[in-house]
Amino acid sequence: MVRLKPGEPRPSATTRRADLPRRRGSARGAVPDASILRAVLDHGPVARSNIARLTGTSAASVSGVSGSLLEAGLLREVPEAAGPPGYGRPHVPLDIEVGAQVVLAVHFAVAKATVAALDLRGRVLSSEEMPYDRPAAHDAVAAAAQRIHLLRARYGDRRVLGLGAAVGGWVDPERGVVVDNPMLGWREVPLRDLLQAATGLPTFVENHGRALLGSERLFGAHAARARESILHLFVGNLVDASFALHGGVHQGRRAASGNLAHLPVDADPGWCDPCSCGRAGCFPAAVSEQALIRRAADLGVRARLVTELTELARAGDERLVGLFIDRARVVGHAVAYLLDLFNPEVLILTEAGFLWVPPAREALLAEVAARSAAHEDAGEVIAPPSAEEFLALAAGTALLDRVYAAPLAVMGDLRSVAGTT
Repeated sequence: MVRLKPGEPRPSATTRRADLPRRRGSARGAVPDASILRAVLDHGPVARSNIARLTGTSAASVSGVSGSLLEAGLLREVPEAAGPPGYGRPHVPLDIEVGAQVVLAVHFAVAKATVAALDLRGRVLSSEEMPYDRPAAHDAVAAAAQRIHLLRARYGDRRVLGLGAAVGGWVDPERGVVVDNPMLGWREVPLRDLLQAATGLPTFVENHGRALLGSERLFGAHAARARESILHLFVGNLVDASFALHGGVHQGRRAASGNLAHLPVDADPGWCDPCSCGRAGCFPAAVSEQALIRRAADLGVRARLVTELTELARAGDERLVGLFIDRARVVGHAVAYLLDLFNPEVLILTEAGFLWVPPAREALLAEVAARSAAHEDAGEVIAPPSAEEFLALAAGTALLDRVYAAPLAVMGDLRSVAGTT
């Protein structure tokens, strides 16, 4: 099976029986509609008979559930992909419906928000960045809501399912609350309620690391491995990790998992910003984007965003290449520790040097290979996010992950919430 990246055009060929992988069984705890929808996501266009083989569900159940998914607008029949005519009922394949529905998304970072529209395959249809300077939550929501209304009007011919929102820091998705984002200064912010009131859309909120992890399990280039076990490490203005095993994302008590605030690393003290705990060498203080920008300024390079530094490094500024290599070695120390602790099938790393500065990527992989007890093959385990616009996709996945986990129930809930907002 060839898995498409979000945004990549899909061939019209129908998945044949001979192309089907050996059935691995449904995801743990998966309901039939979720198993069927994910089978179509992975293999569509695909005939109902092959869906039955993939999911271990009876043909009668596939027929009934797929009918409900068609009625809900999540699936579509693809008669143009049907096989040659013959005896009996023709096999009309099913595929994900990407033309009738749209999911809107907003990601809140420290210096900007990203507002986007996605289809049900996680492909970013359009996105727009909205620069700001660490706004209060109400101001950020008001500004984002204006863009969301414009985006909603642009896709007026489609049904808008709802809004997914992602933000860094400690996020409680069940309450829809940003418990603490120190870089934005947001504490106990009821983000879901604020966005829902401002946009009139059913809204789901998630930590951006866990949301990106979810997007990799659904749509990513390594999805088959990721559904076994996946670790995601985000290194930016904030640093956090997320982990999923057999399809279940670990939230932890009070949804506080993934906090690496005081993980000790071997770092040059000159690199490190002061840590709130009073100790030196805490991982976020050593590798934060603010520390990187400050080090660049010490070298005479002024920048507001790390993306400006990556562009200069890629253009050949050796001073900045050296900075990214130094940072990559510290990140590699932490990655080696996390790999040995969790031993995931795949680790997705979101870090500027790893993504965009090749010498830094090489230095990081070498550091992991040298420090990890079990992963000399670091390059086979560590991967970048699959989607180019991964922040927009992560935000949209705050909603899409729920749709794919319990499609018919969630679609009913979305209609109920939409009717009361």
